[in-house]
Amino acid sequence: MSNTRKIFKIALFASLGAVFSAAPALADNTTETTYVFNTFSFLFNGALVMFMAAGFAMLESGLVRSKNTATICLKNISLYAVAGIMFYLIGYNIMYTGVDGGFIGTFAPWAADDAAALAGKFDAGYSASSDWFFQMVFVATAASIVSGTVAERIKLWPFLVFTTVLTAVIYPITGAWQWGGGWLSKLGFADFAGSTLVHSVGGWAALSGAIILGARKGKFHADGSIQPFPGSNMPLATLGTFILWLGWFGFNGGSQLALGSAADVIAMANIYANTNMAAAAGIVAAMAMTQMMYKKVDLSLALNGAIGGLVSITAGPDTPTLGSAIIIGAIGGILVVLAVPLIDKLKIDDVVGALSAHLVCGIWGTMAVPFTNPDTHFSTQLIGVVSIGAFVLVTTSIVWLALKYTVGIRCSEEEEEIGSDKAELGMEAYPEFGRGSHTV
Repeated sequence: MSNTRKIFKIALFASLGAVFSAAPALADNTTETTYVFNTFSFLFNGALVMFMAAGFAMLESGLVRSKNTATICLKNISLYAVAGIMFYLIGYNIMYTGVDGGFIGTFAPWAADDAAALAGKFDAGYSASSDWFFQMVFVATAASIVSGTVAERIKLWPFLVFTTVLTAVIYPITGAWQWGGGWLSKLGFADFAGSTLVHSVGGWAALSGAIILGARKGKFHADGSIQPFPGSNMPLATLGTFILWLGWFGFNGGSQLALGSAADVIAMANIYANTNMAAAAGIVAAMAMTQMMYKKVDLSLALNGAIGGLVSITAGPDTPTLGSAIIIGAIGGILVVLAVPLIDKLKIDDVVGALSAHLVCGIWGTMAVPFTNPDTHFSTQLIGVVSIGAFVLVTTSIVWLALKYTVGIRCSEEEEEIGSDKAELGMEAYPEFGRGSHTV
């Protein structure tokens, strides 16, 4: 054997040895990369969902009368703060820790535990705080739904007390039943991103509040006629809808809960596309319906049609084709237009149309999942919708009634007349418009 061949063999064995010795390191790098991408997904998509709070604030600011605008802005930003604090103190652990197929987790403040990842073991898949942050912003969404329905006549502080109970206890309990590994998840219930767990929960809480609080002064007349109270700023409401639409990509896409593989990336991309098309179909369907029913297109219902389409696709954005997503979203838009006059006939005063968009479409979206997901069943979906609806309706009614008969929840007639901005905050959202904010 020549010296050249000997040197070549030695080099070859050395190279193979280097490759095999590096294999565990490559595997570790892959696991760490997955950990990083999953954590990034939680943070980025969570930030998008957080931005939905701004969307709700703008949408509701545009749909209330101008004399109540500053108050609705304050409610939206303060409820987000309250929701975050309460989800840290007890909400997260009620929802996710020790549920084990049952009904509720543990009562304890949440604390991050990333010791394993810091030691080089990435089996958790993502950082603890990224998961907490992503789950927390969902809680605030449920509370935002309530604020719009009961606007213009509810007192600020009782509303925030209700928000505290909703975000600390009620929402986490129903979340534990499904996302925390509770009894509904064992039963096979499916709600990918929260048509029921977030939007219907907010809708049921808003419904009980609207009934117990009563309608705004002058909304319903004794002869059965209804006094419309047009929104003060439709461009603002339109901007709010666009912001909500953007945030919904994080809401549904982030619920894939992973970004560490090609399969996860493909799934998230499909979810983004389905979410977008459901919203588009909701708008078009709502516009067509209002044209047929009222001979004119109604902008506020078109905006709520978009939200209805988004809520409808949220329970199962991962399994439909684009065509199916369009159908699901379009039916949501139609339901929004049909539900608004029905709710008015029942003399339930829903200022921003949240009941039709979030509650009705949340139910529809949840029941529509088996059409595109063969692993789910209509009966199981119905059990989930009814059980969560009954629980939230009863518990929130107890809270509303307790507040009503202790501290009171309703502004006086005089306060309602001058508007909650001056009555509760001593200020106006548009002071330079003078009496323009007092004329409706």
